Amino acid sequence: MRLLHAASALAATSALALALTACGNGSGDDASGDQPSAPASSATAADGATAKAENAGATEAAGSGTGGSGSSTGGGTGTSSGDGTGAGRCHTAGLGFSFGSGDGKVSSSDDQQHLAVVLKNKTSAACTVQGFPGVDLKSSGGSWSLTRSGATPKQVTLAAGGSTTFTISFLPWTQGSGTEFKATSVVVTPPNETTSATLTWPGGSVLLQDGATHPGTYSGPVGS
Repeated sequence: MRLLHAASALAATSALALALTACGNGSGDDASGDQPSAPASSATAADGATAKAENAGATEAAGSGTGGSGSSTGGGTGTSSGDGTGAGRCHTAGLGFSFGSGDGKVSSSDDQQHLAVVLKNKTSAACTVQGFPGVDLKSSGGSWSLTRSGATPKQVTLAAGGSTTFTISFLPWTQGSGTEFKATSVVVTPPNETTSATLTWPGGSVLLQDGATHPGTYSGPVGS
C-alpha cells in the first residue's frame, strides 16, 4: 500500500513538473513572439533620424538660397545707386561756347597774348570735363592745329548752368616778324568728344609757328 502511495506521489510530482515545464515553454514562446516589435521600433527611430536629416538639409538649402538672393539684390541696388548719382561726361551738344567777358577780350604778357574760351553747361544735370580741348585756327587758306601746354589737366564738375574756361595763348603777327596766319575762326572740340563748335576768331593775325618745337601759340587744359 505504501508503495502504491509513493508511486502515486511520484506520478503527481512528475505531472506537476511537466506542467511547470509547459508553462515555461509558453513564456518563452511569448517572448519570442514579442521580438518583431523591436525591429519595428528601430525602423521608426531610423525613419525619424532620416526625416530630421532631410529637414536639416532643406533648411540649410533654404538658408543658402536666401543668402544668395540677398547678395544679388544688394549688389544690384548698390551699382544702380552709384550710377544714378554720378555726374556723366560733358558732351558738345550740352555745352555753350563763348569768349571770356563775352567780347573776346585779349590780354597780353610781353609779346604773347591770351584768350579765354568759356564752356558753359546748358543742361539741367551736372557733368564733368577733364583734359585739353582740341583747338584749330582756321584761315581762308588752311587750318592750324595748336599744340598743348605743359599744364596738368584736372577734372572739373559743371553744375547745371555752370561754366569753366581754358586759355589760348598766341603770338600776334607784326610786319617783319615772320609768316602771317590770317585766322578767321577757331574750332573747339571738348575733351573726349568728336563734335566741335566754331567761333569767330577775335585776335587778328597770328605769327605762324606750326613747325616749331616750342611754339608761342598753344592751348591749355580745361580749368586753367
